[in-house]
Amino acid sequence: MRLLWIVEWALGVAVVAGGGRLLAQVNTGELRLRVTDPAGLGLKASVSVASDASQYRKMFESGLGGDLDVKNLPYGVYLVRVERAGFAVRGESVEVRSSLPVEQVIVLSVASLTTSVEVNAVSTLIDPYRPSTVMQVGSREIEDRVSSLPGRSVQDLVNSQPGWLYEGNGVLHPRGSEYQTQVVVDGIPLTDNRSPGMGPEIEADDLESASVYTAGISAEYGRKMGGVIELNTRRETAAGVHGQLVLAGGSYDTAQGYARVQDVWGRNTLGVSASGSMSAHYLNPVVPENFTNRGTTGDFSASFDRDLTKSDRLRLSVRHEISRYEIPNEMVQQQAGQLQTGDNVETMGTVRYQHIFSADRLGTVAGMVRDNAKDLVSNLNSTPINATQHNQFREGYFKATYTQHHGRQEFKAGVESDSAFLHEDFSYRITDPTQFDPGTPGSLVFLAHRPDLEQSGFVEDLIRLGGWTFSLGLRWDHYQLLLNQHGVSPRVSVGRYLKAMNMTLHGSYDRVYQTPSFANILISNSSQIEALNSEFLRLPVQPSRGNYYEGGVTKGFGDRVVVDANVYRRDVRNFADDDQLLNTGVAYPIAFDRAAIYGAETKVSLVRVGGLSGFASYSYMVGKTWFPVTGGLFLGDNAAAASSQTSGHFPITQDQRNTLRTRLRYQVAPRLWVAGGANYGSGLPFRYGGDQADALAQYGSQVVGRVNFERGRILPSLTLNASLGVDLYKHDKATVRFQADGDNLNGRLNVIDFGGLFSGNAIGPARSFALRLNTSF
Repeated sequence: MRLLWIVEWALGVAVVAGGGRLLAQVNTGELRLRVTDPAGLGLKASVSVASDASQYRKMFESGLGGDLDVKNLPYGVYLVRVERAGFAVRGESVEVRSSLPVEQVIVLSVASLTTSVEVNAVSTLIDPYRPSTVMQVGSREIEDRVSSLPGRSVQDLVNSQPGWLYEGNGVLHPRGSEYQTQVVVDGIPLTDNRSPGMGPEIEADDLESASVYTAGISAEYGRKMGGVIELNTRRETAAGVHGQLVLAGGSYDTAQGYARVQDVWGRNTLGVSASGSMSAHYLNPVVPENFTNRGTTGDFSASFDRDLTKSDRLRLSVRHEISRYEIPNEMVQQQAGQLQTGDNVETMGTVRYQHIFSADRLGTVAGMVRDNAKDLVSNLNSTPINATQHNQFREGYFKATYTQHHGRQEFKAGVESDSAFLHEDFSYRITDPTQFDPGTPGSLVFLAHRPDLEQSGFVEDLIRLGGWTFSLGLRWDHYQLLLNQHGVSPRVSVGRYLKAMNMTLHGSYDRVYQTPSFANILISNSSQIEALNSEFLRLPVQPSRGNYYEGGVTKGFGDRVVVDANVYRRDVRNFADDDQLLNTGVAYPIAFDRAAIYGAETKVSLVRVGGLSGFASYSYMVGKTWFPVTGGLFLGDNAAAASSQTSGHFPITQDQRNTLRTRLRYQVAPRLWVAGGANYGSGLPFRYGGDQADALAQYGSQVVGRVNFERGRILPSLTLNASLGVDLYKHDKATVRFQADGDNLNGRLNVIDFGGLFSGNAIGPARSFALRLNTSF
């Protein structure tokens, strides 16, 4: 019934908005290929489509009439290679720049004794017309990734890119931003926190590719602008039944399974996928003993695509996800017998309709409805506080865009509306009054409801003039929750391609307007909070407004190595952060006057050097935040400090100066490969209320030995990993692959966060191993 309602709602809105001509789209394109003989008759042939820049490489087979539609292609330059017995092999370069389908006819000539290959192609190592840096994660990197703990497979892929780093529990932070990441799934943005403890994830095996942005961000995206992660799910093209089965297991009693089946017939594609996992290491433990840390996840999705005509396409999808987990105990809590559990449940339905008006005009409309619920339950032995929470929201999202190609320009405009109806239900009972300020109420019950209404519109134009590429955009946002505000955001990116040097120079300016996280925002702004402490400070959290600058270069060396290097600066007003309500672990948004974040990043990618491929990335970042406090809730001593501190600055919580990541893969034999890598971080800053003796009594020498109290920094982290992969069976129609992974092989105790008693320490996994069996057909 819900899916039917989604379809009726979206189509009804579309008819009103466009009289049946429907609008909106995602940032992937489509290639419509026709293979013929010299007389123009269609040929069935083998077709490979590859791009080194976007890490895309797939094999297809055209139909009996020579037709082939390749969908879901990230923007870029592709080499299309066509082969058929009795004809010369032919290669052509194709550019995909928008959602408008690219139509290409490839004519095969009869093979002769002197000619066997005809090639009309350019290198695909770099994209000459990309005006900003985009980090691409292709299907090979997804398949060969190091095994992840449940709930983190996508996050681990993104965290390997320069500019991103973890805090505890898999929370991603792009270039110092706190909770300002949006995940775009097949064109639908999800702007809430998607870390394992806050929301279910989409399994990486469900993905075809991912694109990661931290600058030069299209005006199409807004509201959460620290970083954008575009995820494109798998969609088969060839007729017939296709599928995949993945079974994995390893350390910490971890077991995982994933299954996907897609059937393609005529103009229809039906896909179903399911996954499940369990582990005794779901969140980051707070002490090395890894107390109470079991978790399970489950996911089910179904999608249906139909090409109604050559110009009209409909896509429907539903997804249901769930995660249940224990909250790790500290030593004091474990001795008291505490058991806290949490869960996240999400159900989502989407609809998308695309209409091609002509060869250079396209529009799409898309809609989503989802229900999301998060629970926290504490047993009677919980200390120092027994907290219970049931938060949920229902979101309705609508987006419409229109694209038109004209000469050297690619124009795009759109509108979107997002309405989230928030429900917060929270209560607590203090079990150890000595941990709280005198006079703190022994219990509290809070219940509130409120809508979060956000609307936006944008226009942008991509212009190509010789070797120059200009991306010009303007976005307008309206935000209405606790405040009623709006913002205007110009976006400009410029790229210059130097063909003789196989290099692209680029620079970008992004004006950003970021809305606050809505997690627990109602309770942190409630008048009931006044009863918690006679000394309090409560200010509404303003949207963040900022300016992002980036300059960089992408340089190709032959057709084997590419180097991306960038320098950047971010200046943000009302810089977003978060804090905890008492000792409950319930986080809510706060804000400071301003922040400045600057740094440099580089990534070296080896596409192919003999049998060697892989990458090495390095990030340098400095981040500072300035007082005074401009938003959020502060109690007791924190309120006094926030009220009196009107100047000065301190490092942002993600101020890790040096981050290095690398992974290299070597093809030993046609069916055997090995890989190895390393992850290094110079350490995050921390603030601790006690002294080193207190910390030793609470956490022991292992944890305290990884913390530098004089500098206020956690000591550097380092993990080494290795993998071995074997193709046990390989055929045109089926493949069986086995992979063995080892992580943190050096066995170091890596402290990620250090916050003190009941305040969120986080320790990385110890030495661990995993096995994975992947069957595809």
